[in-house]
Amino acid sequence: QVQLVESGGGLVQAGGSLRLSCAASGRMLGYYTMGWFRQAPGKERECVAAIKWTDGSTYYLASVEGRFTISRDNARNTVYLQMNSLKPEDTAVYYCAADRTPVQTIVSLTTQYDYWGQGTQVTVSS
Repeated sequence: QVQLVESGGGLVQAGGSLRLSCAASGRMLGYYTMGWFRQAPGKERECVAAIKWTDGSTYYLASVEGRFTISRDNARNTVYLQMNSLKPEDTAVYYCAADRTPVQTIVSLTTQYDYWGQGTQVTVSS
């Protein structure tokens, strides 16, 4: 079993930055993929970024590429999401998730991920 705890959300003005953290505990295995998802009111949950523990390869949603950066600290079992140039449309609850299936290519589907954090609210004011 894996537990994921997010932190770092909050209220920020458009153009500002936030860094989200996801601390993982439990039996993490080296081949996991870690993802950051978000869900805005009335919308489906979507993957904004993901990273493989093994080789650090990444995936980004097109609308955040160039503004968001996902990274990992293997020693701390922590994944980060640095969010810059935030826009009001980035407002959502952000979730950390772990995919325990070994994959060659990162899968961004919500159904692929096995473990989820409780979420952290990010609000971007205009």
